Amino acid sequence: MLNAVFKTIDDRRDDYVTQLQTLCRQPSVGAHGGEQMARTADMVEGMVRKVGAETVQFPTKSFPIVFGEVPGKSERIISCYNHYDVQPPEPLGPWTTDPFGAEIRDGLMFARGVADDKGELLARVFAVDAWRRTHGQPPVGVKFVFEGNEETGSPDLLAFARKHSDRLQADGCIWEYGDKDPVGVPQMYLGLKGICVVQLRARGPASDTHSMWGPVVPNPMWRLVWALHTLKTPHDHIAIDGFYDRVRAPTPTDLAALKKLPFDEGGWREKHGITSFVEADTKLEVLRRLNFEPALSIHGISGGGTGRKSTTSIPATATVKMDFRLVPNQRVDDTVRLLRAHLDRKGFGDIEVELFSGSNPTRTALDDPLVVAAVRSARIVYGIEPAVHPSSAGSGPMYDLCGTLGTPVISLGIAHAGSNFHGPDENIRLDDFILGIKHVAAMFLEFANQT
Repeated sequence: MLNAVFKTIDDRRDDYVTQLQTLCRQPSVGAHGGEQMARTADMVEGMVRKVGAETVQFPTKSFPIVFGEVPGKSERIISCYNHYDVQPPEPLGPWTTDPFGAEIRDGLMFARGVADDKGELLARVFAVDAWRRTHGQPPVGVKFVFEGNEETGSPDLLAFARKHSDRLQADGCIWEYGDKDPVGVPQMYLGLKGICVVQLRARGPASDTHSMWGPVVPNPMWRLVWALHTLKTPHDHIAIDGFYDRVRAPTPTDLAALKKLPFDEGGWREKHGITSFVEADTKLEVLRRLNFEPALSIHGISGGGTGRKSTTSIPATATVKMDFRLVPNQRVDDTVRLLRAHLDRKGFGDIEVELFSGSNPTRTALDDPLVVAAVRSARIVYGIEPAVHPSSAGSGPMYDLCGTLGTPVISLGIAHAGSNFHGPDENIRLDDFILGIKHVAAMFLEFANQT
């Protein structure tokens, strides 16, 4: 049964690659907006409808969510989350080809969004296509949820999920990303950290003031520095009372999974240009901190003048933008509340706190039937054991769509170690694209057969 599906995928390779080129040649930079996004949504909906799905576009405050549904032979349902928006291609100088040319060279396709996330989007669609052409319908029901706002923070996804929770019910979800490591081992992820992006603002004089007034006029830059100093210890411990109270510690099973993961400490230190990792001396410590510990990072501090020609003045305001990376069972709202209480308690009640964006963490159990199906199908398609990460150090709207509904979720995809997400010459290997279609097609069958 599965071999026939694989043959269909191989026979239709050229058509699948051509359709991917068509989608990648349609610009869909969410930050630019405009008619390009509406055209892309219509194009995606047409491609989904072409494989037999009933489709609808749900409007949001910005770009529509394309929803499609295909019935399967079993009662089990898999949903597929992807996004059709892409990052801006700028700066254009480092590109060796048109970012929206979808040029094929040496077995690779180069285009903005081909790896993140149009290639993976169509890999899910074409897996359904192959099953329908070969056996009439897939072994599981499939739901497609394709949004156009992921690269701008998915501001509308949570409201959409709450409003349409009945329509979005599924037994498992295939998330939007995954890759191969430098030696070709498929990487799969069972969750995402949450993220809480905030800005702190300190205010000083009504307008920028000559620094000769420094002895007597409050300087918001110093105020901000003093406040930041209270947030973290030199040993990277976040010093906000209650911040760690809800952190869920890794289980022995989690730690055992980390030990199995390949991780080149020396190579990653060299890549980052550092001599050591923060508070981590071994592979297990590094992976534990990446996967299971929260973090607080400063993005940037602004206010006043900088550079050789800056003015000698006390700025009127000073701001810092930073993010908290959260782990189960932490929450965005709790984090903002604890931060506000901390600043008040430390005498910084005047420091303003603004929440820019946030999403809660979510994670799927290592023994969930969805994970079992993904691993088994990876063995069939790739012929090797995949690397299963209990979580990812990154963040995204996984909780908004899946965590709120209690849907198990796994991330897997078609990228490789040199796909260069968000960078110049973003690319995928066409062989990986075809293997990715086969992986999803095999996963449909494996999940249908889970008891």
